[in-house]
Amino acid sequence: MKRLLAGLAGLTLLGALAGWFVTAPQPLDQAERAQRPGDPARGERLFYAGGCASCHAAKGAKGDARLALGGGAPLVTPFGSFQPPNISPGPDGIGNWSLAEFDNAMRRGISPDGRHYYPAFPYSSYARMTPGDIADLFAYLTRLPAVAGKPAAGDIPFPFNIRRGIGLWKRLYLDPAPILALPANAPADVKAGQYLVEGPGHCGECHSQRDGFGGPDRARWLAGAPDPEGKGRIPNITPGKLAWSAAEIADYLKTGFTPDYDSVGGSMVEVQANMAELPDEDRAAIAAYLKAVPTVKP
Repeated sequence: MKRLLAGLAGLTLLGALAGWFVTAPQPLDQAERAQRPGDPARGERLFYAGGCASCHAAKGAKGDARLALGGGAPLVTPFGSFQPPNISPGPDGIGNWSLAEFDNAMRRGISPDGRHYYPAFPYSSYARMTPGDIADLFAYLTRLPAVAGKPAAGDIPFPFNIRRGIGLWKRLYLDPAPILALPANAPADVKAGQYLVEGPGHCGECHSQRDGFGGPDRARWLAGAPDPEGKGRIPNITPGKLAWSAAEIADYLKTGFTPDYDSVGGSMVEVQANMAELPDEDRAAIAAYLKAVPTVKP
């Protein structure tokens, strides 16, 4: 009996050690990290492509207030309520971060103190960004106004409050590879749109169904999903459902008006406001990609 108990204890210890190893944060190695100083002018474009203000500025902020990134409204999900943090360049935000720490946060979901971030922060999409774009975005953010104070912590129930377990989620879903395998001869605008939609724009985070573990269902990419705010559904934007032309999609992202002269509504209001700040070629590229993705029926 003693030998049996000792054996079970040994197996338990080995299992715990294996679990600790499997769930450990995996930071970028030096060769993968952003190396050069960023260009804030280029970073401004990425700021709007990524919609940073939509989560990190105060709810309903307008004009210059959208550049005060002290933390926005909580994101309520089936896994808990997640509070967007202060990401302004002050001491309560990212003011003391290095570029390497910012890169690990954006592309690996790891905090400067080595903990996993929850994937309510869409780093599984940002993982597809280039190191140069990460550096440019960081350069832009560090030139925005510093905001004092840290928002209250979110409300995350057991067992989701065990951050170490996010390491398993990352093993399943944190993949920097493109969602869609475009043909090698795909037009340049479609490829550019893929990068914007699948990477900084993180469109699939809302427009794609999630499985029971909160990971995106790639088989139903951009085919619509329940609205995280509990108000209906985020629409299917694959070509068979979204019958607009590429030019109409690009114009909607710029003006907020649909082809039949309805106006943008719901959570898309914030997204469209960000898209309107992009150059025309970016909106055209997004539209070209959305017309090229496979149709997924509801």
